[in-house]
Amino acid sequence: MIERSWQNWAGNQHAFPSDRAEPTSADELRVVLAGAVERSRTVRCVGAGHSFTPIAVTDGVQISLDSLRGIESVVRNDDGSAQVTVLAGTRLRELTAQLWELGLAMTNLGDIDEQSVAGAISTGTHGTGARFGGIATQVNALELMTADGRFVRCSRDENAELFDAARVSIGALGVITRVTLECVPAFALRAVEKPSTLTATLAELDVTVAAVDHFEFYWFPHTDRVLTKRNTRLPGDAVLRPLGKVRSYLDDELLSNTVFEGLNRLVTRVPALIPRLNAVSAQALSAREYTDRSYRVFASSRTVRFVEMEYAVPVADIGWVLGEVDRWLERSAISIAFPVEVRFAAADDIWLSTAYGRPTAYIAVHQYHRRDHREYFDAVEAICRSVGGRPHWGKLHSLGGDELRDTYEHFDNFLRIRDSMDPGKLFGSEYLERLLS
Repeated sequence: MIERSWQNWAGNQHAFPSDRAEPTSADELRVVLAGAVERSRTVRCVGAGHSFTPIAVTDGVQISLDSLRGIESVVRNDDGSAQVTVLAGTRLRELTAQLWELGLAMTNLGDIDEQSVAGAISTGTHGTGARFGGIATQVNALELMTADGRFVRCSRDENAELFDAARVSIGALGVITRVTLECVPAFALRAVEKPSTLTATLAELDVTVAAVDHFEFYWFPHTDRVLTKRNTRLPGDAVLRPLGKVRSYLDDELLSNTVFEGLNRLVTRVPALIPRLNAVSAQALSAREYTDRSYRVFASSRTVRFVEMEYAVPVADIGWVLGEVDRWLERSAISIAFPVEVRFAAADDIWLSTAYGRPTAYIAVHQYHRRDHREYFDAVEAICRSVGGRPHWGKLHSLGGDELRDTYEHFDNFLRIRDSMDPGKLFGSEYLERLLS
């Protein structure tokens, strides 16, 4: 057993489980589960702790997957792609670097790569790109250990309904032990980042999203300014022209993290400065272009602590949603220093995926961890819900089972699978029961 107290990356969730375990093998995991059953303790798994919700919080047994890491096998296909089986605790940062050495890559990634594979899948982590789904859509098969210590494998051809449920399962069905990912030949990304206006970006949005492999933008509240990011896929043997060490340090470490941390500390004391500082920051942005390995372009360093809420809305509604958020900020006394992030994803068929059945736009709002987020997040949530928005499973929201049932066609099917996999609710928690009531 390991130290019992725990908190997530953002520091907004804390747990004091009766036990914390870090099994190094399937046999050890089975012993931990049997012990929890014997003592009538619930079990929650935790990866990197990058969820902002209490999804990993428990007063029962908290299981860390950190010792279940690494690539187990690679089965190559004729087209250069491969099925790569990895242990569930493998961090995305480790995995993507290892895949590159094998001439492979994940099809798409989010902008943070600290998460474990199991955690990223279970909470519906996604990147951006209208032709690409979230990380769970890259899963070819997965294996879970059930409450009674059995292994159950699922894929499109084996236990297909379980596969539909398990790819985004919020840890409610069992402990994911290994995952088989459909990986593609290694590719580079040419990144073009430049400032623009929100007005111009929204006017051209449909064309841009359709034409660019991976498009996203950051809107600076209280201004009409945005930073756009266009990533174009190139062959793996393309000439790489990464950012120089000095430019990378200045932009990504000094300005985006060190200086931004200092500014947030300042505006926490003097919020009235925020609109002016946002305008200055947006005007100070300079364009840059570089080409690097795909995983290095997708993900970026984040050291400034924040809390986050993200909603998935129909693509056609994202302009209206942003307009309503802007209008609410004009009416309110709230000032927001963090940019609003907007990304896109293809529709998928995963029961609890935020992109189930529809092309999706994501709006992510953030607040510095020392400032109160509630009024801002509540307002954005109400706007997103008015167009059928679905909250990201790993990020803050206020919805319970009744509201979630209205937004997910297969919600009750998921509950049926859960009842069959875990009838005793070993993998439950107070928070999970609120979600799945």
